[in-house]
Amino acid sequence: MSVPADRDSKINLLFVTTYVGLGGGETALLTLVEALVKQHPQICPHLLLPRDGQLAARWRDHGWPVHLTRWRGTTIYFIPAMWGRFPITRRIARLIRAQAIRAVHSDYHSLPFVVPAAAQTQIPAVWTCWGWWFRPQPWQRGFFRRPAATFASSWAIKAGFLGDPPFMPPDEIEVLPPGVDTTRFRPEVAAESRDAIRADAGLTPETPLVALIARFQDVKGHDVFQEMARLVAAEIPEARFIVAGENVHGAAADDAYKARILATAHTDPVLRERLIYLGFRADAERVIAAADVVVCSSDFESYGMVNVEAMACARPVVSTRRGGPTETVADGETGFLVDPRDAAGLARHVIALLRDPDLRARMGRAGRARVEARFSAEAMGAQFARALARLGVITLD
Repeated sequence: MSVPADRDSKINLLFVTTYVGLGGGETALLTLVEALVKQHPQICPHLLLPRDGQLAARWRDHGWPVHLTRWRGTTIYFIPAMWGRFPITRRIARLIRAQAIRAVHSDYHSLPFVVPAAAQTQIPAVWTCWGWWFRPQPWQRGFFRRPAATFASSWAIKAGFLGDPPFMPPDEIEVLPPGVDTTRFRPEVAAESRDAIRADAGLTPETPLVALIARFQDVKGHDVFQEMARLVAAEIPEARFIVAGENVHGAAADDAYKARILATAHTDPVLRERLIYLGFRADAERVIAAADVVVCSSDFESYGMVNVEAMACARPVVSTRRGGPTETVADGETGFLVDPRDAAGLARHVIALLRDPDLRARMGRAGRARVEARFSAEAMGAQFARALARLGVITLD
C-alpha cells in the first residue's frame, strides 16, 4: 500500500480498472489523467488494479500512487445486490478512507464493487462506458442510475448502452471522446522518426508503407489486413506492411488467434516478403510516423484510438466504419471508411493514397486540424474537470 498523499494540499482521486495492460482504453485513461493533472496540479491520481502490469508501470513513472489487490472483474450478467457484498467492495472502501479519496472513477467491470464502496464512504462514483454491448439487463437498470456521473466514449457507445427505447434519460450520459496528446502525436514527430523506424525494419525512406496498430484479438481483423496486403501488393509490389501490437491482456483465446495470424504471415509467400510484425511498441507515434497510410481493419471499434492518433500525426486513415470511426474519421476528408471485412475496399483506398502523395498530404493536414479542434487531450481533461466541479470535487479557476 502506498503512503497517503498530503491531505491538506492534494485532492486525491481514485481510478479503478480490471485491465492491467496497455490497450486503447488504458492509454486513453493515462492521457486523461495526464491532462487533468497538468490542468489541475493539486490533483493526486491513485490507481487500483487487481495485479501489476504495464499500466501500473506507466502510472508509477509519473510518481502517482498505485494500489494492488486481487479481484475478478464482473460479467455483464452481474446481480448488483449480490456483487456489492463481495470482499473487494470492503477493501475499496477501506482504501478510500485511508487515502482520503474525494471521488472514484471506474470501468464497467469494476463498477459493481466501486458504486457500493463509494456509497459507504459518501463520495461520488463516476464511470466511463467503453462498450456499446454493455446494455444493462432488466435487473441492472436501477443500478446504472446510481453513479454520480456516467460517460460514454462515443455516441455509438452511448446509443448501444441505452438501447431503443433508452432505459434511462439520454441526457444523463455525457459523451467524453478520448483525446490525444497533440504534443506527443504531431507531424513533427513523423518527420523526426520516419527514417529511423523504417531503417529498423530494413526499409528505405522511399518504400510505400502501410501500418496497422492493434492488439491481438479476433475483432481487430488482422486477417482482413493480411488479405488487403495481398491485394495492394498485386498492384504495388514494392509496398510493405508493418503491424504493431501484442496480446496485452493475456487472454488464451487471443494467444490462439495470434498464433493463427502469425502462421499465415510466415507461410504465405507474398506476406512473408512484405509483412513485418513488430510486437508491442510503447512508441506508437513513431510507428505511425513511419507509415504513409494507417489502416484500421477491425470488425468494430467502440472508439478507435489509433485513427485519432494517426490523424494527429497528419497521416491519412483507411478504416472500417462500424462504431466510433464514423465519429472521428471524416470520410473523404481525413481518410476513407469501408464496411467491416471489406479487404478489397481497404485495398482500393490504400492503393489510391499510396499513388497520390498530394492526396495523402491534404488528408493529413485535415486530420491534424480535426484532432486539434475536437479530439485533443486538453479538451478531454477540461470536460472531465467540469464534471468533477459539478460534483463539488474540485473548484475551477
